[in-house]
Amino acid sequence: MGKELKLFVPGRLCLFGEHSDWASIHRLMNSSIAPGKAIVTGVEQGIYATVTESDLFIVESELPSFKNESFECEMDVKKLRETAQKGGFFSYVAGVASYVLDHYRVKGLRIHVDKMDLPIKSGLSSSAAICVIVARAFNEMYDLQLNTMGEMSIAFYGEQRTPSRCGRLDQACAFGVMPVNMTFDGNEVYVDKIRVKKPLYWVFSELNGKKDTVKILSDLNKCYPFAETECEKNVQKALGADNEYLVERAVKAIEEGDAKEVGKLMLEAQERFDKMVAPASPKELSSPVLHQILSDENIYPFTYGQKGVGSQGDGSVQFIARDEQTQQQLVDYLKKQYNMEGFKLTLKPGKKIRKAIIPVAGFGTRLYPETRSIKKEFFPIIDKDGFVKPVIMNLLEQLEESGIEEICIVIGEEEQRQYDEFFSPLTQEHLSKLSEEKRAYEEKILAIGKKITYVYQKERKGFGHAVYQCRAFADNEPVLLLLGDMIYESFEDRTCSRQLIDAYEECGKTMISMQTVPLNEVSRYGILCGKWENTDETILKVTSMIEKPDVSYAKDCLKVKTKSEGDQYYCAYGQYVLTPEVFEALEYNIDNNVTTKGEIQLTDALDMVRERTGIRGFVFNGKVFDVGTPEMYRQTITEFGKTSS
Repeated sequence: MGKELKLFVPGRLCLFGEHSDWASIHRLMNSSIAPGKAIVTGVEQGIYATVTESDLFIVESELPSFKNESFECEMDVKKLRETAQKGGFFSYVAGVASYVLDHYRVKGLRIHVDKMDLPIKSGLSSSAAICVIVARAFNEMYDLQLNTMGEMSIAFYGEQRTPSRCGRLDQACAFGVMPVNMTFDGNEVYVDKIRVKKPLYWVFSELNGKKDTVKILSDLNKCYPFAETECEKNVQKALGADNEYLVERAVKAIEEGDAKEVGKLMLEAQERFDKMVAPASPKELSSPVLHQILSDENIYPFTYGQKGVGSQGDGSVQFIARDEQTQQQLVDYLKKQYNMEGFKLTLKPGKKIRKAIIPVAGFGTRLYPETRSIKKEFFPIIDKDGFVKPVIMNLLEQLEESGIEEICIVIGEEEQRQYDEFFSPLTQEHLSKLSEEKRAYEEKILAIGKKITYVYQKERKGFGHAVYQCRAFADNEPVLLLLGDMIYESFEDRTCSRQLIDAYEECGKTMISMQTVPLNEVSRYGILCGKWENTDETILKVTSMIEKPDVSYAKDCLKVKTKSEGDQYYCAYGQYVLTPEVFEALEYNIDNNVTTKGEIQLTDALDMVRERTGIRGFVFNGKVFDVGTPEMYRQTITEFGKTSS
């Protein structure tokens, strides 16, 4: 059986900044037009699909919305473009497929749409969602090494081959169910993810009215690129400088989870749109159904604010509810009073990482004979504060500083004695000999010891097997994983672990810390390859993971392009964020005896997750020190605490 992908892409809801994406294109001719700004989020409804390889390009489904129709075409650019130009639902998939075929060497795909709970023609961009599905399917099936922005661009340019002329914000659904702050500057698009500190409760609903999006866009486009009448000047100001200022305030409110302020800004945005933009398309933007709902005083106790959606008109409406209870009450009211189907959208803070795992159940044979009596994680180092500490204590302190609340250490059954002795209180006589500073540190040791849970790896069946012993401890939460024979020095105020946690909370994917390695040393490490997700080149969408490749293969297939350093090679190095999917993959490998060199490997499970849901590599601002071999331990003793950025 060939490769099979399970994909989900949500619809998108424009919270603020509608129309500013296409309006900013006119900056190419009139630089006085302000850049476009919009806040867009994926919704909880979307399109689910199963993708397999095929010689043809096929899109099919048994869903009622497909009306027993399917699309099948040869992988021929001309034929696909002809279909795209005809319009209709299948024009979108044909447009994207033709664009991919124009730019990449690929075979076909069979895309089976399994489920679609996204309302059609409701301002939620079902067309963009199916375009992203197609772009992502080609990307992941044929390893095109595109990041999310790359998939988004292909979806947009594919859609442009259809009669549709939607703006650039629709494809924000590629980022999933999370809000993003988008900037549009001519042909350029920049995306910043928005982190939400507190839950925000939205409701959106189709208005069951009529609107002509093509006419709305046609009317508003007449106001560009140079405004002559007062009406045209108002449109450019409303969608330009005024919108830019409003979105800036809305980003802060959403980040803080300030629902009341978000609602206030929604009301302000709608009032400005009605006053300054709607007169340019009076027939389509009079929106009687929308304004009937917006002025319904019975809705006010449930919400802080409400406004139109997308191109506005009588398409859809959105509300920000006061809390979870009023969110449901609003859905019920819309159904009862207007027979309108309300859909919930809850923007939640990213899952906080509060647990960490450190597997240390190895024998430490490379540091023999000292490891006959002392485990390598208890080898001493001199820390920056001048204290001589065991390696494990340095790691534990950094975890505490990173906000970790619970720690699980994987050990052999015979090894707990050393831990019990270290984390037990000193005698009063011993304590009395310490300075005040050291007595304070003794309290820290005892406090950290109380956060530790021990699990035993009774059989040494590999690193992945050791990690799997912590599944009950993880309890379906994302967890931080550290290797017990590495320590980390950060070049900024945040610890290396905190940097990794913050990166995870930004993208929500399994993550692997990584650092550059010389080409002649790649055969010693697990090497990661992919495309950068951000302009800082710190987050990599991993497209392949190869354990200890030879130099020639790495040179041909595993280099990563960087802006400042040219081609680089990156290895996995010591810290991971493991999502529940990793433990599911480990369980599968254990149950089915999937091993590499006779052992259950974490890398094998990570590669399964990469194929299914994707993983990210992260380059932290710091340095890693290894104490696992005599040579590296000597280097760590010499250099740790003395490096700088």
